[in-house]
Amino acid sequence: MPPLTEPKLISGNANPQLAGAVAKRMSLHRGERVGLVDARVERFNDGEVFVEVYENVRGEDMFIIQPTSNPANDNLMELLIISDTLRRSSAARITAVIPYFGYARQDRRTKARTPISAKLVANMIAQSGIERVLTMDLHATQIQGFFDIPVDNLYASPVFALDVKHHFKDCLEDVMVISPDVGGVARARELAKRINAPLAIVDKRREKAGEIAEMTVIGDVTGKRCIIVDDICDTAGTLCKAAEVLMEKGAQEVHAYITHGVMSGPAVERVTNSVMKSLVLTDSIAPTEAVENAPNIRIVPTAPMFAQAIQNIAGGMSVSSLFDHGTLEPLYEGMYS
Repeated sequence: MPPLTEPKLISGNANPQLAGAVAKRMSLHRGERVGLVDARVERFNDGEVFVEVYENVRGEDMFIIQPTSNPANDNLMELLIISDTLRRSSAARITAVIPYFGYARQDRRTKARTPISAKLVANMIAQSGIERVLTMDLHATQIQGFFDIPVDNLYASPVFALDVKHHFKDCLEDVMVISPDVGGVARARELAKRINAPLAIVDKRREKAGEIAEMTVIGDVTGKRCIIVDDICDTAGTLCKAAEVLMEKGAQEVHAYITHGVMSGPAVERVTNSVMKSLVLTDSIAPTEAVENAPNIRIVPTAPMFAQAIQNIAGGMSVSSLFDHGTLEPLYEGMYS
């Protein structure tokens, strides 16, 4: 598919730092300044979202950068209203760049008389005029099937693989990848294959919702540098408990690589006081001041990957090439050289 026009970026209020970083990376790629479209996204006194775009976007290839993180409903409405604004302004194509897709955990009916909110949100996004979605590490990959429009789901594992190889280069043979539950085995296995490391599983049993009765480690972690891999860290209770169990089973040290740092409630305090040596998050969700100041939390940027993905979509090129850490290595050269 030939490119429509030069891609143009617009951002809501969910993560303006990431949007600015993506624009800066695209400027480096293109050799010319790429800025965010001049617009205002604000609220009336009663909380209603209002959007006004100050630039002409007629016939343009528009990319809205807006994770639907906390406050999820406000950020989702911003995304939908920005899309409606662009559609009514005759944009040629509208792509939603949603680094963190909120409501993804509600992807099925777990009991009677409950919603499938992820499907509802997918319908709302498509109805607002968005023609394509670019996201990262969906909680359940089948959510792509909830959409009747193309969905490109990027993976953080190639970036995590680069980070692990850089920070554990002198002791990579001691590294073991850990899945914090049986459901996350595929994600953990993906990273384990990329760094050629063994895999273990922490199996948890719940007596009732929110309470973990027992944790069992499947695999020998004695003397290993354990890396827990997951897509979301919310209150960090399960993560910190898994780290404790691994240390009790003889692990040398425990680290964690999590794509989306929701970090709600006591999460930062729990991680700071935990036995984990480090927690690595991406910036798909704007980090709070507490996260940035935590001594054992580190942020890995996603702007290089999203900037290249936007370039590829705008130019009609493959996005799946970014699944290979070899493709991403030049993009992160300054960080991991």
